[in-house]
Amino acid sequence: MGQQYSQPRPGIKLQVIGAGLPRTGTASISRALEILLDGPVYHGGTQAFLGPEREIKTWIQVLNQWRPESISIRRSNLDLIKERVDGFVAITDSPGSTLVRELMAIYPDAKVICTVRDIGSWERSMATVSNKSTQWFLRFILFPLPSLRYFVDYIDALRQQCTSPG
Repeated sequence: MGQQYSQPRPGIKLQVIGAGLPRTGTASISRALEILLDGPVYHGGTQAFLGPEREIKTWIQVLNQWRPESISIRRSNLDLIKERVDGFVAITDSPGSTLVRELMAIYPDAKVICTVRDIGSWERSMATVSNKSTQWFLRFILFPLPSLRYFVDYIDALRQQCTSPG
């Protein structure tokens, strides 16, 4: 966890779902959980951007099917989420923090922890990140980089999910 991709450990069961939004200390809580629970933590941003392309592509697929209209799509989404998260003791950061209901359906015994931050400070921090992640040329700059070439699509899918009604 941290600034490197974490490897899942077969047989490990998810114990904690981090419901805190990005920029609320998710990296710090991830490190603490890694130590306390003695296992790998799925920090969404780190895993999606530093891991194999299947990580970020899976999350884009799940987020683009947000509010599934059929039971089969919901089941498919739950299977995809489980495939990404199995083998980790906890999940923090986006997209996990926006999929708490789905994660609870898969891991009903998991505890939910929500990290928070002063609203004004959080808004300023997110505005800085958001402004940089939506610059028109970013897609071209990131294209040669595995996983990161999908960054703009991932951010767009997260935004759509977070702003959709219901």
